[in-house]
Formats: sequence, C-alpha cells, structure tokens
Amino acid sequence: MLGDTNAVANLAVKNLQTAKNFYEDTIGLKQIDSEGDELIVFKSGNSKINVYRSQYAGTNKATAVTWTLEDVEGAVRLLKAKGVTFEHYDMPGMSRQGDLHMCGDMKVAWFKDPDGNILNIVSA
Repeated sequence: MLGDTNAVANLAVKNLQTAKNFYEDTIGLKQIDSEGDELIVFKSGNSKINVYRSQYAGTNKATAVTWTLEDVEGAVRLLKAKGVTFEHYDMPGMSRQGDLHMCGDMKVAWFKDPDGNILNIVSA
C-alpha cells in the first residue's frame, strides 16, 4: 500500500531560524515550503524533510536521516569547512579513519544538527 509512495523525514528542532540556517547554508538543502513559525519543508533529491518546532527536539538518540553519496570523503571535507563536527562511535566490525567509519567498501560519517538530531552520510 505505501511501497509506491515517497516518504518524508520529520526533524524536531527548538529554533526554526537556527535550523533553517543549518539546513540551507551548512548542508545545502533548499526550502520549498513553510508554515509560519512552526515548519519548514526542505527538498533533498526527490525527498522532502519537514523541520518543525517541538519541545522534544534533540531527544532521538538514533540516526534520523541518512544521505547516500558517491564521495563521502569529499562531503566530509566540505561539511568540516562549514563548521560541522563529526561524531565518532565504537561499532562492532567497523574501523575508523579520521571522521569516516569503515566496513568493507562502506564509508559512513555521522554528525548532528544544532538540536542534536543525528544525521549521516554513507557511501553509495
């Protein structure tokens, strides 16, 4: 029933303007809609991400959004140049080279938005 329908990610934030600056200026998403001071909709590829104001912002302790990229190393360099700090985790079967976690051919890097939502990029 839902398999042929696009899904939308939802991210709770405390301050919508701070989140807008991060998602537009730092990671390069484009705002396509908004609902006053409560919600901003961003386009990411063929997907949408709803960023909305919530008292529960930053309480999710798991990865909220993943982007699949061909050049994870290049993306890490660009994001670091924009002030993004990467998270480091001890995970079974993974080694780490700088900010990249490696497992076979897979490369992945985790970072947080200003509210602590965990985001990541992974090799295609």
